[in-house]
Amino acid sequence: MPAQPPSSATIALLQRHSLTSAVQAELERMILSGELGPGARLTETALAARLGVSRGPLREAFRMLGEAGLVRAEKNRGVFVREIAADEVDEILDLRAAIDALVGRRVARRVDATTLAELRELADALDAASAARDALAWESLDRRFHDRLVELSGNRRLMAIDRQLAKELSLVRSAAPRAGSTLSSREHRRIVAALAAGDAGAAGAAMAAHALQRRRRNRRAPTLGQPRSTEPASVA
Repeated sequence: MPAQPPSSATIALLQRHSLTSAVQAELERMILSGELGPGARLTETALAARLGVSRGPLREAFRMLGEAGLVRAEKNRGVFVREIAADEVDEILDLRAAIDALVGRRVARRVDATTLAELRELADALDAASAARDALAWESLDRRFHDRLVELSGNRRLMAIDRQLAKELSLVRSAAPRAGSTLSSREHRRIVAALAAGDAGAAGAAMAAHALQRRRRNRRAPTLGQPRSTEPASVA
């Protein structure tokens, strides 16, 4: 018996799901890039016009972004890009340190010469960005270095949790200069050295220490923990 063609209702559902996913992806990009900063109000009318969509997919995208921890909805006020308080950053980085300790131990048992060469190249590029005081390049390379290590752990659940934490941390716009940090450069080198030695304990400890050092640096950042504005800027 030939397969029945999808109904118009099914096609409409699939099209809407696809559109909602596209809207969510674009809003997420705008948030994580800083184009929509913490506390910014997401105005339905303005965003619907800007993205060329109706309010239905937009509202569904808001809901999904709320589940991802990137936006918050306030009754009778609207939807806002989430702001991360200092104590929340500490909690995220404490969890990140525990995850990184596991990642370091797993990668040390799996790493090979080709992968070590790749990680050393990333560490060299981080040093170069640090020396050039190129904060944007440094941040991008630091994310690549960390993401690659988590990927090498071979645990998909671990990767999903780590990516969620990374998105939340992207909401934190620290005023503390990270490019040029010789301390961070030493931390990356210590991680690579432990992996090269095949020392699972040392690799786990080095990765956990890297996350905890970021927590200490963030605590010194003047923008962290400031009170939320009573009237966040709207998206025009």
